[in-house]
Amino acid sequence: MSSNEARFKLFAARQSRVAAMPFIMFTALIDMISIGLIIPVLPALVGSLTGTKTDQALWYGVVTFTFSFANFFGSPILGGLSDSYGRRPVLLLGFSGLMLSFFTTAIATSVGMLIVIRLVAGAMQANLSVASAYVADITPPEQRAKRFGMMGAMFGVGFILGPVIGGLLGSIDLRLPFYAAGCLALLNLLYGYFVLPESLPMSLRHPFNWKSATPLAAIRRLTQLKDVAPLAFVVGLCGMAQFVLYTCWVLYTTFKFGWGPRDNGWSLAAIGVVSAVVQGLLLGRILKRIGVRRLAVFGLLSSTCAYALWGAATRSWMMYAIIFVNLLGATVSSTIQSIISGAADAQNQGRTLGAVGGLNSLMAVIAPAIGAPLLTMVSHLPRGDWRIGAPFYFCALLQGIALFLTVTHFRSERRQRLALKAGA
Repeated sequence: MSSNEARFKLFAARQSRVAAMPFIMFTALIDMISIGLIIPVLPALVGSLTGTKTDQALWYGVVTFTFSFANFFGSPILGGLSDSYGRRPVLLLGFSGLMLSFFTTAIATSVGMLIVIRLVAGAMQANLSVASAYVADITPPEQRAKRFGMMGAMFGVGFILGPVIGGLLGSIDLRLPFYAAGCLALLNLLYGYFVLPESLPMSLRHPFNWKSATPLAAIRRLTQLKDVAPLAFVVGLCGMAQFVLYTCWVLYTTFKFGWGPRDNGWSLAAIGVVSAVVQGLLLGRILKRIGVRRLAVFGLLSSTCAYALWGAATRSWMMYAIIFVNLLGATVSSTIQSIISGAADAQNQGRTLGAVGGLNSLMAVIAPAIGAPLLTMVSHLPRGDWRIGAPFYFCALLQGIALFLTVTHFRSERRQRLALKAGA
């Protein structure tokens, strides 16, 4: 058999596979393990290239901001491209970007080099929103909350394995986790090329429009979705709180409790365990009992309390206790995302969920500019001081506002339904 014939048969076999959840779940798992690997050690790597704790907090905020800034512009564009050319090629582009960013970060010799690397990586990486669009392609609207929960469970498993492995490798050498993450991203690229099938049929694709793919245009469309526009603000507030947490967690626990990469790896793994168990095993059962909307409210209430308690914690064990009590907080993303996805038509899932990704990226741009200065302001305080939790108190405020908007929106929906029934 010639090499051309072999390639043709491989292509035909790949095209004959039907897109299904196991394919994209495995892709998401590898992706999140590779990302999770670097979380416990990236702040320490920045610290090795700077001087004081204040400089470390400042430049880590800049490095985080750079990635999010580039991703803010890249995410809706890549989401729109996935609506035009399919999910698979855009996912492969993202895997390539991650692989290159991890390997080049491993050899970075200055903060400036890190900033350039994160800028390029952010522009090329929109895996999460495109993977969500993939799930929407193959899932009926009434099952999307559960399916998004399954994806969330894979992210949780990735955050169990990734930070633990990253923390252990980082305790040996700070740069070792980046080489490991690069190898996993390469594995995902090969898996995506040879195994992952396409989910978006040609009949549902449409030409790419640069004007409509700008991040502000994408977010504007998100706010104009019928019946769920207020939830776009909820997505933004929750995204802001989440990214402030991501920005500050490792440095916060370092400043307040003296944790190192290994301790932070285990704590992030605990968050992953809760996310995986809740979204993978419990979400479907909970939805049958209380429904998507009520679960969204309970989840926001739980996460509001959790942020406040994390900020006030005075002992290391309290951080773990709050993580395991905040079970419903792990459901917020899946429930809100499923409601927004259900309001979009089948031809615009990539664009819509890309807009969600773009909105989250905007919050990720703003979050380091808020979280890092808040942490910098309290970095001089002694270990255990409750004021070091300032970034988490801010997150609790954001979640409280999101809770208020969600409750108000759902009550308005209920009044409209009652009015329609009365008119009928």
